Amino acid sequence: MKFDTPATTNPIDRMKVVGQPIHRIDGQLKTTGTAKYAYEWHDEKMPYLYGYPVGAAIAKGRIKSIETDAAKKAPGVLAVVTTLDGDREKGTFNTAKLFGTDQVQHYHQAVAVVVAEAFEQARAAAALIRVEYAEEKGAYDLKEAMKIAVKPDDSKEPDSKAGDFDTAFAAAPVKLDETYTTPDQSHAMMEPHASIAAWNGDEVTVWTSSQMIDWWRGDLATTLGIDKEKVHLMSPFIGGGFGGKLYLRADAVLAALGAKAAGRPVKVALPRPLMMNNTTHRPATIQRIRIGAEKNGKITAIAHESWNGDQPEGRLEGAVSQTRLLYAGENRMTAMRLATLDLPEGNDMRAPGEAPGMMALEIAVDEMAEKLGMDPVEFRILNDTQVDPEKPERPFSQRNLIGCFKLGAEKFGWNDRPKVASRREGNHLIGYGVAAAFRNNLVLPSGARVRLDKDGVVTVETDMTDIGTGSYTIIAQTAAEMMGVAVDKVAVHLGDSRFPVSSGSGGQFGANSSTSGVYAACVKLREAIAQKVGFNSAEAVFENGQIRSGNRTVSLAEAAGPDGLIGEDKMEWGDLTKTHQQSTFGAHFVEVAVDAATGETRIRRMLAVCAAGRILNPITARSQVIGAMTMGAGSALSEELAVDTRRGFFVNHDLAGYEVPVHADIPHQNVIFMDEADPMSSPMKAKGIAELGICGVAAAIANGIHNATGIRVRHYPITLDKLIGELPDVA
Repeated sequence: MKFDTPATTNPIDRMKVVGQPIHRIDGQLKTTGTAKYAYEWHDEKMPYLYGYPVGAAIAKGRIKSIETDAAKKAPGVLAVVTTLDGDREKGTFNTAKLFGTDQVQHYHQAVAVVVAEAFEQARAAAALIRVEYAEEKGAYDLKEAMKIAVKPDDSKEPDSKAGDFDTAFAAAPVKLDETYTTPDQSHAMMEPHASIAAWNGDEVTVWTSSQMIDWWRGDLATTLGIDKEKVHLMSPFIGGGFGGKLYLRADAVLAALGAKAAGRPVKVALPRPLMMNNTTHRPATIQRIRIGAEKNGKITAIAHESWNGDQPEGRLEGAVSQTRLLYAGENRMTAMRLATLDLPEGNDMRAPGEAPGMMALEIAVDEMAEKLGMDPVEFRILNDTQVDPEKPERPFSQRNLIGCFKLGAEKFGWNDRPKVASRREGNHLIGYGVAAAFRNNLVLPSGARVRLDKDGVVTVETDMTDIGTGSYTIIAQTAAEMMGVAVDKVAVHLGDSRFPVSSGSGGQFGANSSTSGVYAACVKLREAIAQKVGFNSAEAVFENGQIRSGNRTVSLAEAAGPDGLIGEDKMEWGDLTKTHQQSTFGAHFVEVAVDAATGETRIRRMLAVCAAGRILNPITARSQVIGAMTMGAGSALSEELAVDTRRGFFVNHDLAGYEVPVHADIPHQNVIFMDEADPMSSPMKAKGIAELGICGVAAAIANGIHNATGIRVRHYPITLDKLIGELPDVA
C-alpha cells in the first residue's frame, strides 16, 4: 500500500480501540519478570559460554601485537578472538569499525573477546591479555577542533538561506548574538548492550537488544562476511535504547565470533564503562545564534550556526533543523560544520538535532524577549508561522503551537510568574521557565503479516521492536480496530527477523510507521475474508468478531475456517511531505527552586502540552513524554560526559559518575495532549510523540533558573558552580 493522498474516513476513525487508554498487553510479563530480554534467553539444551570484551587502552594509534597465551591457558577458557585475527568490513550504519582492524579509532574500541565456561573466568582471563600499541596524537577538544571544521560533502542537511540575513540583522533595532554549548551525553540505558549468539552450521542466530532488526541483520552479515539470509536476529524486549541501539554494536559481533571460535553458544554483555566509550553518544555542540527584531517584537532576522565533532566521515548533529521551521522571519540562515575528533562515535541519541538545538535556541528566544521587554510566551506567539519560513508556499499540515502555549499558560498559572529574581520562599529562589517543543514528523516503510485463525484470533507478526514505548499495545489496538475484535483476541509477535521488515523503533517514527504497516496488512486480510464469504470488501463492516454486509453476518472464526487466512503488506510513502511540512509541536512549562546559598536547583513541577496528531494510546504516550521530560531535566542539570582531552576518553564512564535524574529529582509532571488528527501524516492520522517530550525541556529549566536568580547560563549542564558566584547575598 502506498500512502500518497491524504487519508479519508477509514476504520481507525471509529476510535473504539485506537486512542483508548488501554494498559500495556505486555505489562504482566514485565512486572512479573517473565519477559525475556537479550541476555536472559535460556534453553537448557544449549550449553552457554560467556564472553568478556577487552577494549583499547588508547584513543588513537595502531595495535602492534596482542599476547593471548596466558589468557588461553587460564581456567575455563575455550577461545580467545582478537581484532588481529582478520580484517572485517564495516557495516553501512557504523562510522568506526566494531572489530577486525589493527587501527585504534577510539578508546575502548573492542580489541579482543575471551570465551570461558563462567563469566568470572572470562573476566579474569581477559585481564591477562597484553596489547602493545603504537600510540598517535589525537584530537579530543571540540573548541580547538572547530577552528578547522568543515562542511561534509555528503551532508544531508545543507546550509540554508532565505532573504538577506546580514543586511537585516545589521538594520535590526534589537539584536542578540550569543554562543551556547551542550556537552557530550550518554544514553545510559539500564539494560546494557547484550547478545547471545549460536551457530548451526553456517547460519547464526543472535538474541540481542536492537531497535532496528533489519539494519542490524544486514550489518552483522557484512561484518561476519556471510549472506544476510544466514543471519537470524531476535529482539522481542529491549530495556531501553534511546538511539544507542539503532545500529549494530560490538556485543553482537563479539558474541557471534566467540561462538564460532568456541563451537558453542556465547553470551556477551558490555560492561558499563565500555557502554560509555565503546558505543555511541550524543556529541557536544557549540552553537551561535543571532536574532534581530523590530521594537514591536517581530523577528526580522535569525541565524543559527552549529559545530560538533565526530570520527572521520562521521555525522552532523543537526542542531539547526528546528530553527529553519519554528519561528517566522523573512531573513534567515543556518549552517553546520563537522570537526574531526578521535573520541568514540557520535550518533543518534533521543531527538538527535532538535534536542540539543532547542537547548540553545529556546534560551536565545527567551533572551530576546527580555531585551524587548516582552513576556516570553507572548513573544513566541507573535512570531508563529503557519508556513515553512524558507518556502512560504509550503504550509504546515497542522500546526497548533499557539494553542499549546495558551492552554499551557492557563493550566500552569503562567500569569503568576514572578519578575526576575523577585520571589523567595525561605532559602529558595523561585522561578518559572517556558520553551517551545518541536520535532519533525518522520515515517519509514513498514511491513506486517496478519493471520486469522479458526478461533477468530488475530495474530500480528512484524520485526518491529518495543523499546519500552508500548509497541505491543498500539499494534494490538490497530489490529483490533481494523478487524473488529477486542484487544484480548489479538496476539502480537515482534522483534524477529523472520517477520516482515518494519520501520523499527527510533526517531519518533516507530509508532506511526509500524501501525500504518499493520493497517495495510489488515486491509489485505479484510479483503481476503470478504472475498471468501462473498462480500464486497468496500461495503463490509468488521465488528464484534464478525463481518457484516447488508442483513448477512458471518463470524470471523467461521470465515477463517480450519486453515485460517493471511494478509501481508507494506506501507510505503508518497510525496505529501513535499507539499506540506509535517511536524509536531508543544510547550514546556517548568517551576524551579534554586538554593540561595548553594545554587542547587530543584525542579518543582513540569507541564508539557503536545500537539502531535492522533494519540494512539494516551497511557503509553504519556509514559513516553514524562520519560523524555525526565531526560530533559538530566540534560539541563547534570548529564555530561567529561572528556579527558589529553588521552581522549570519557572519564565518568559509569552510573556513579554520569549522573542521571532519579525519582526524587522529578516530583510532579503533567502532560496534556491536544485533540487533533492529521490526515496528511498517515492512515492512522497520527504522528510521533516521544522525542517531542525532550525538545525544549532543558531550555525551559534554564529559563526558569534565570527567572529565579537573574543569572543567565548558556553552557550546559547548569551545575551549581555556574550559579554560586553570582547568587544574591544570603543575609
